[in-house]
Amino acid sequence: MRTLFASMAVTWLVLLGGCATTGQDDNMTRKDGKSVSVIPEAEIDTEERRRARIRLELAAGHYQSRNYNTALAELRTALSIDPSYASAYGMLGLIYMDLDDRERADASFRRAMDLSPGNPDINNNYGWFLCQTGREREAVPLFERAAADPLYPVPAKPLHNAGICLRKVGDDEAAESYLQRAFKADPRNPVAMFNLGEIYLERKDFERAQFYSQRLVKTFEPAAQTLWLALKVENARGNRDGVLSLGSQLRSKFPAARETELLRLGNSMIETSTVEAPVAGAPGRCAPSAHPLNWRRPARISA
Repeated sequence: MRTLFASMAVTWLVLLGGCATTGQDDNMTRKDGKSVSVIPEAEIDTEERRRARIRLELAAGHYQSRNYNTALAELRTALSIDPSYASAYGMLGLIYMDLDDRERADASFRRAMDLSPGNPDINNNYGWFLCQTGREREAVPLFERAAADPLYPVPAKPLHNAGICLRKVGDDEAAESYLQRAFKADPRNPVAMFNLGEIYLERKDFERAQFYSQRLVKTFEPAAQTLWLALKVENARGNRDGVLSLGSQLRSKFPAARETELLRLGNSMIETSTVEAPVAGAPGRCAPSAHPLNWRRPARISA
């Protein structure tokens, strides 16, 4: 199952180079709801790089439509033109990750890292791949490296990704620190809010749990998982009116959701909601997440 905010864990890089970042919210939305960052990298162009970038743009379009075979063919052409194009290898990693070809995904990400070790998008995306394949502790330093880049426009993304990975291995104390940093960097970050709400609910710190769960429900269009979290928090606080209101919203807006079925079964007091990790659907207590992958498009594309 893909998570509520599956589009937030990976920063979708079209990993194209060429120009400076714009400071705008340069995102496009893929058909499955994944957010695709279109902020270009800063690097010197060559004729080969420009030709390879065109192929990468074509591959990106096919990838967004899940036409993987065509996307792979375009990437092979891009790399035949410019074998040192880190962005193309980064995109290969994303495609193989979607195809659950872990060996090729890992090799592609590592090649991208070799070619551009300081690229925050590639660090973030490779970290997310590691997080989804049982290598959570290896992922955290990559997220740290991405977040430490002062020019990275979305530092909250690798920070909340680190929090998600640490929650998966049961280290909620360290996870809390990363999630708080993500929330400080972006107070509208739903991933941080959801996970912090869950952490504080489990700790029985109901005041903090209510702060994040209510902020999440009020800031974004409610989803079944966020309503369920808020309902559990209000139930724990003994707020019957709040429970009835949230339960009514859950039943009316999401009649077929798992959380609604749990409500019907009367499990609201004992069930702990789990949000699986974005993209790979790995089990565990993860949060709404932004797709962790990053995509960079040329300067002419802007939000």
